[in-house]
Amino acid sequence: MSVSPEEMNKDQAKTFRRYKDGTTKWRSWQDKIFEADASHKCPEYVLSTPPCQGSCPAGEDIRGYLNIVRGVEKPVGGVPMQEYAWRRLTSANPFPSVMGRVCPAPCESGCNRNEVDDFVGINSVEHYLGEYAIKNNLKFAVPEGVKKSGKKVAIIGGGPAGLSAAYQLTLKGHSCTIFDEHAMLGGMMRYGIPGFRTPREVLDAEIKRIIDLGIEVKLNVHIGKDITLDQIKKDYDAIFMGMGAQAGRPLPVDGANAPNVVTAMAFLRAFNDGRLQHVGKRVVVIGGGDTSIDVATVARRLGHITTTNPSDRSEHVIAGQVAHDVAEVSAKEGAEVVLCSRAPVEKMNANKHEVEEALAEGIQIVGNVTPISVVVGADGRATALRVAVLETVGGKQVVKEGTEYDIPADLIVSAIGQAVDFTGLEGFDNGKGLINADKHYQVPGQKGIFVGGDVIRPHLLTTAIGHGRIAAESIESYLAGEDLGKRPKVDVAYFDLLRKEMEVGLAPEEYHVRSKEEIKKTEGFAKDIDLGTWGTDKSKFAVHNFENRSDKYVIPAKELYLGHFPAVARNKRSFVTLTAEQVLGHFEERLMPLDDKTVVTEAKRCMSCGLCFECDNCVIYCPQTAVFKVKKAQATTGRYVDTDYSRCIGCHICADVCPTGYIKMGMGE
Repeated sequence: MSVSPEEMNKDQAKTFRRYKDGTTKWRSWQDKIFEADASHKCPEYVLSTPPCQGSCPAGEDIRGYLNIVRGVEKPVGGVPMQEYAWRRLTSANPFPSVMGRVCPAPCESGCNRNEVDDFVGINSVEHYLGEYAIKNNLKFAVPEGVKKSGKKVAIIGGGPAGLSAAYQLTLKGHSCTIFDEHAMLGGMMRYGIPGFRTPREVLDAEIKRIIDLGIEVKLNVHIGKDITLDQIKKDYDAIFMGMGAQAGRPLPVDGANAPNVVTAMAFLRAFNDGRLQHVGKRVVVIGGGDTSIDVATVARRLGHITTTNPSDRSEHVIAGQVAHDVAEVSAKEGAEVVLCSRAPVEKMNANKHEVEEALAEGIQIVGNVTPISVVVGADGRATALRVAVLETVGGKQVVKEGTEYDIPADLIVSAIGQAVDFTGLEGFDNGKGLINADKHYQVPGQKGIFVGGDVIRPHLLTTAIGHGRIAAESIESYLAGEDLGKRPKVDVAYFDLLRKEMEVGLAPEEYHVRSKEEIKKTEGFAKDIDLGTWGTDKSKFAVHNFENRSDKYVIPAKELYLGHFPAVARNKRSFVTLTAEQVLGHFEERLMPLDDKTVVTEAKRCMSCGLCFECDNCVIYCPQTAVFKVKKAQATTGRYVDTDYSRCIGCHICADVCPTGYIKMGMGE
């Protein structure tokens, strides 16, 4: 993802340079002593993408909203800090309160702060801002000046991808209609994740905020069954397919067709619908990802009842045949839950924190095993899952002979993957149970049909949100009849310095060829110059000495001055850890947001990689006083300091002490 500055400059056309590479002959030894540290290049200000944002599938401007929370970037127009930061965050992700709870936060894994002590609690700040918005009833609004385009877009699927696309397209002035086969919107956020991880009132609030923009919703409608795709093509100018992969994958072993062997998707759907009230005494889950953890923790909480009629068995409930009202009874006795994974426990894909919590709750996790078959009793029901131990031979996992054993089970849940329901849409199946997409998220060979989310590749909810954002940009270009062109190498929601300058009333002036009198007034001379080409850093028609590499470069820790940052412990959210006994029947939320003071303290741990955060190091350490603060009335984020190039000697001290890597010795290349 990263491109070094050297690689970027390697193939550029030759330009005028005052100094040449390789000039190492000194006129005297005194010159060598006093000038050897000079690069003969002067500082310029280079905006790069921070690795947190580069690692975020939704492409959030994480550095931006952290700088707002910490007080570096000031709100405009009297807006509270929290709202200003929330609006920056939701420009890419309209679900901060949900994602702040359930996203495994790859942004935190990418955070450069890991090189100093511990990552910044980005998820915690996102959670806080989402909660503030709900508590204060903040609303989305179509930006001023955006007019209705008259174009209509059909959104197939009301999950994170579809809602994200509808949100972004509506803000661009297009009319959207969401079609969803369920009774409620939310997709996997509602039907795939337990309510004690995503409280339904929180999910409903964030969905309502999107729909209130004026989006039409048609529920209990399956495109391909209830309405043909051909009809949708006739009625709409473009289509976004985000119907998700909400069908589970069955176990590919003998006996897996037993009635009490179910998929994780069916299990979680029954629970989230309120139908599943208890499970058998012994539950075995096969997986290793976050979904398998969700199934295991739900099963543990539901527990079992000691006396059941055949019609009360959980597989019947999951199949939608009956409903129970035995929650008070089932909470008294917990289920014995075993989670089996092909990967070692420490290498499972599931969030490590969730794995630790599952173990604390009394769930047994067995790694390095694979299902061999389902043991079926005389009544046709599964009685156990037969597994075998895996060993690594030649870099591959193989079954270790003679290690098969049975794990007793009253219910077996397969959490080994998801599948798409292609009923009525079979032509989109790429042969692997998914839909192909190009870099613009357009279906190849299907002009005007775009796609995103789990139908491309089952992944994170945040990934689906990012697909929706990018697809919306592609759809807008398509509706305008424009060439879709190229997508940026680093495809995120960038900090826009020009937009920021316009926001604070510092928009560049309209360009004009200056007269000799104007040049003389600013430069002190105007003799024998070409008025058509003469430029100056004192003119107001451009952003000077600035380069934006955000779309192609993610700044690594090695380009920061890490010595500036002392070790500071992360401010963690409080989390209710339950014992194996306490978890029974416990369906309350366990993760609490940071308070107003602590969230600011945590945001201050951000190193603002690739963007100035106004530390004054360059001003303080410049031996020539060439670097100076911009006058307060002319300053804004990213333009806090400037350089007097008549004083600069190219000593590069300012670049050396810049904590964020925002200053590069590039002027003169």
